[in-house]
Amino acid sequence: MAELLTIGELSARSGVAPSALRFYEKLGLIHSTRTGGNQRRYERTELRRVSFIRISAQVGIPLETIKEALASLPANRTPTRADWARLSRNWRGHLDEQIALLERLRDTLTGCIGCGCLSLRSCTLANTADRLASRGPGPVILTDPPTAAPSTAAPLTAESE
Repeated sequence: MAELLTIGELSARSGVAPSALRFYEKLGLIHSTRTGGNQRRYERTELRRVSFIRISAQVGIPLETIKEALASLPANRTPTRADWARLSRNWRGHLDEQIALLERLRDTLTGCIGCGCLSLRSCTLANTADRLASRGPGPVILTDPPTAAPSTAAPLTAESE
């Protein structure tokens, strides 16, 4: 019989909190068996599945997408190296978008992000009369950058507030 891990052992080895493991199980992302005392036991192979979930979620892949990917595996088994390569190729576009968003965040967070707060002193220059509201809700400069900057105003810093 394969070595079975308690939820505490799986948590310690994977770096994922027991509450998250129970949540993953509730979503059908991982599977356990139960002892006579109704305690969870996990096959050691679930470690790979949890690691796959953890790293995928850390790079911004939604849990529903991860679930679909894991469900696409034969017999709901843990992913192999070839499976990971195939799945990650399918996520390349999403990852490229995440990278671009992080770069925009890094490069523009000290300036107007188009949120509509108009609290930065020069935001009246960067977003006069909240004209960016026509592009939608939220920080539109970060989430939907224009092809050209909204103004030539100098980037805003905490000192210019």
